[in-house]
Amino acid sequence: MRAILLAVLGCACAVASAAPVVLVPLEGAIGPASAHFAKRGIERAAKEGAELVILQVDTPGGLDTSMREVIKAILASPVPVAVFVAPSGARAASAGTFILYAAHVAAMAPGTNLGAASPVSIGGGGSQKDGKKEEDTMTRKVTNDAVAYIRGLAQLRHRNADWAEKAVREGASLPAQEALKLKVIDHVAADVPALLARLGKPNAEVKALEVDWRTRVLAVITNPTVAYLLILVGVYALIFEFMSPGMILPGVVGAIALLLALYALHLLPVNYAGLALMLLGIAFMVAEVFLPSFGAIGVGGIVAFVLGSLLLIEDTELPGFEIPYALIAGVAAASAGFLILIVGMLVKSRRRAVVSGREQMLGASAEALADFDLEGWARVHGEQWKVRSSRPVRRGQKLRVTGMQGLVLSVEPESN
Repeated sequence: MRAILLAVLGCACAVASAAPVVLVPLEGAIGPASAHFAKRGIERAAKEGAELVILQVDTPGGLDTSMREVIKAILASPVPVAVFVAPSGARAASAGTFILYAAHVAAMAPGTNLGAASPVSIGGGGSQKDGKKEEDTMTRKVTNDAVAYIRGLAQLRHRNADWAEKAVREGASLPAQEALKLKVIDHVAADVPALLARLGKPNAEVKALEVDWRTRVLAVITNPTVAYLLILVGVYALIFEFMSPGMILPGVVGAIALLLALYALHLLPVNYAGLALMLLGIAFMVAEVFLPSFGAIGVGGIVAFVLGSLLLIEDTELPGFEIPYALIAGVAAASAGFLILIVGMLVKSRRRAVVSGREQMLGASAEALADFDLEGWARVHGEQWKVRSSRPVRRGQKLRVTGMQGLVLSVEPESN
């Protein structure tokens, strides 16, 4: 009887202490936010003593740095990691293929595909010769590095290394069943329960991690379009603050926007020559307001700004990491319109005769600020001046400037 009781208690303890399976979704373009989320999910699973981590992948690709961050987390994980391309219709293209090859277990749902892992070409991908495109040195170096990387992962996990190289060099792709036949993946399963059944864990508890607010905020900030707009908002807000000291709000908004933009640019593949051209262009456009170049500096600023915007993000061919040309054109058009307005105002002011000093004050209208008999204060051209009058003056009375002695104006009450 005692032995039976101990056996029952032992089974109950075993059930109670069963390690869970942690499900981490990895959807969309792989960038700093998704890489950070996947890494934290794997670390959390290790802390909670999970028996398996499932990365459910559906991605068109992503940044090389973010991809390698996910792969490093997988390779360093004390908990086995399964990469599952799901649901049906999903894909593990480009960077997703590398991540799948790094997994301890690779699986796909029916109707999914992987591959197309060729690295994004740099600088146009080479030159033309006899009608054929030749790879330049940089493209060959990047491709060979990617081939060596994915072959190393394939050898580590005993998967098809030859097809992996073909996916990188030729951009080859495979559906789920063919990937299974070629030993690129280990299993084909309809969903997570089916995959767990194939792995001998049909009754495992699955804990799905939800994308938290921090990851969502990071995803928004590291969107190149948002980072681009943050740069513009930050710079123009600070310029407005410097031109109108004491406003405070533009300075606060500009400082916050610039700090967020700098954080995003630190995580993105930024071409700093492009960023320098953007800032130079903005500086030229602002200088046009103060320097009488009649458009020369401003036009140069617009050209520098547009070129810098086009060069800002290096991997512009990656899905989800390009700055829309329409946005660049819209900002450039708005800047050009602003410059045309400023230049027009400068031309009109050049045509008008300049009146200043004593000539500007004589005959000007004034308004008494208080009652006085001989000397008092009045507002002239929006400024307070000390004035003298031969007759008593009442507050608010309209006056006319008749003379100027140093910083004291002679006034007479206007006739009704």
